[in-house]
Amino acid sequence: VQLQASGGGLVQAGDSLTLSCAVSGSTVSRYRMGWFRQYPGKERDLIATITPGHLTNYAADLEGRFTISRDASTNTVYLQMNNLKPGDTAVYYCAADTQCRRIWGQGTKVTVSS
Repeated sequence: VQLQASGGGLVQAGDSLTLSCAVSGSTVSRYRMGWFRQYPGKERDLIATITPGHLTNYAADLEGRFTISRDASTNTVYLQMNNLKPGDTAVYYCAADTQCRRIWGQGTKVTVSS
């Protein structure tokens, strides 16, 4: 399984942005998929997960502003981010939880200017 994240960039505070994570080598609906973010010098923090049964879970402080979804037709997981703030500036990663291990995609950097 390979994951390819994309969609990061430079936006202004209050803007919206959607990140994509394309899955190859398997189907997106087979795994619990997640989005994480990492600040410089910090560990990766969970943003949201979505299970094969479409159950979602969010970090408490991000629920309502961020939305995770997946599209089986494109084999992609998305992260819709609204009302972005400078504190959302980070590198964002997608991940797939297989039976053996967590597989990570490469990060995509999001920068929110004030």
